[in-house]
Amino acid sequence: MLWIFLCIGLTAGVLSGMFGIGGGIVIVPALVFLAHFPTKTALGTSLGALLLPVGLLGAYIYWENGHLDVRASLLVAVGLTLGVYAGARLSQALPAPLLERLFAVFIMALAIRLWLKAGSA
Repeated sequence: MLWIFLCIGLTAGVLSGMFGIGGGIVIVPALVFLAHFPTKTALGTSLGALLLPVGLLGAYIYWENGHLDVRASLLVAVGLTLGVYAGARLSQALPAPLLERLFAVFIMALAIRLWLKAGSA
């Protein structure tokens, strides 16, 4: 399992650095499918993994190259702090199958939106 976890982290790190994604789109499904974690455990583990490395190292590279709006980042962080608390509470109250279906709908909606936007650019 050590190598599975390291590969999940490496993959999520590369995709996070490239596209700003990682937790919900990469880590959670990988923990569910590859490590056979229950969905709620995968969600909590993903949040735990993202606490420090994503923000610190990734943001530094973008800041160094002039692509980080510090004020906007801090404001988003305030919303994120409140939102992640509310979302974690809500996810604990929902049955796991409903949570999985909601996650799938969210991912599909994002994919459709991105596909349509790319075609009009």
